[in-house]
Amino acid sequence: MEQTITDAEKDKQRVEKRLNKEPLRWAKWKSECYARGIPKISKENSEIILQYVKDMELGINVSVKNVKGARSPRRLNDLKDKLIIFAKKFEQLYGIKDLSKLEEKHAFDLFYRMQHGDLKTKAGENYKSIDTFTKSFKAFWHWHQKVNRKKGVHIEDLTQDLAIKGEKPDWVYMTEIQVRQLADSMGFYYKVLIMFLLDTGIRAPSELSHLKVSNLYNDCKELDIRICKKGSFPRKIKLMFSSELLKDYIQLNKKNPDDYLFPTCPEVVNRNLKKSAVKLFGDITTLGGHKYSQIKMYDFRHCACCYWLPRYPTESALKYRFGWKKSDKINYYSEMLGMRDTICEGDLLIDVTKTELENRLKKVEQENGLLKDKALEFEKYMKIIDELSKRIEKLVPLKK
Repeated sequence: MEQTITDAEKDKQRVEKRLNKEPLRWAKWKSECYARGIPKISKENSEIILQYVKDMELGINVSVKNVKGARSPRRLNDLKDKLIIFAKKFEQLYGIKDLSKLEEKHAFDLFYRMQHGDLKTKAGENYKSIDTFTKSFKAFWHWHQKVNRKKGVHIEDLTQDLAIKGEKPDWVYMTEIQVRQLADSMGFYYKVLIMFLLDTGIRAPSELSHLKVSNLYNDCKELDIRICKKGSFPRKIKLMFSSELLKDYIQLNKKNPDDYLFPTCPEVVNRNLKKSAVKLFGDITTLGGHKYSQIKMYDFRHCACCYWLPRYPTESALKYRFGWKKSDKINYYSEMLGMRDTICEGDLLIDVTKTELENRLKKVEQENGLLKDKALEFEKYMKIIDELSKRIEKLVPLKK
């Protein structure tokens, strides 16, 4: 009992540490760079980036095109990382040591080269999700415009025509049978986790990491997702096939209502998923575009969409389960994989023809019913006649 409690406490501490990672990272960077400036970039670029992230931390000078309010440590880390990349690239490629001196041609050339693989990451790979880099740069430039507008200085919007659509990332596609095979091939913890991910379609790890036992109710048959990403919404969904596993899992681990439901490190989970998937299916490319060696928890959200799409009667109900506001997310996540043609000959009949045939069929059934009743009545009379004939034959023997 003591060992179980100790393990639970360790799990809780590990989750809390992971959830606090971004704030700690931001605080450390801020304490170092606010005092001495950002290393490996020019003084001018360091000053303008620091002023930008300071304003974003407070929610000051936010563009009218962006969401109001202070940015979270996670968002601040992402913004400063991207701005530092921009500063270094503009210095190296064009000799521009002050981001405020940029021209439209510089921005367009940079993003063109990033998109077409002319520029590589530190790991020597192509940049992915170029659209997120574009959005971050636009947010910075619109802030720069607003700050100068307050000073009476007009700055042209060089990002007005900058619109680069990001390519849809690949993912690992698995059928329901394959998901269950993977779940059965791993330990009990992973079996519960995998079936829960397929059942709920929850965002993992972003939404999953905040779930506690108290989010389950009605005997583990329903889930209350309260904390969700921007652009989504809180929702209560029904658990259709993972309830019993969850109850056994909670009882076995003696979890309390305030305990995290799945306290684990995403990197560790993804590593174990990859190992088991490759061992089970081989390292081949799936229909989602990624190999089994690239599987991660978030792929189960795609697989869940493929599973539930042909089962939900309406798009609105499916969107609610997954926390989507727009219908295009359905195709984005499923790519229509696993769909089947369910049309039948009856669907070819137009409403008028179908109604007419149904009325005719009803009339025929009624006529058949009357004929059946008459036949039964006739059979009854025939039995009576047969019985009377036997009696007469006994009273008056027939002459030979």
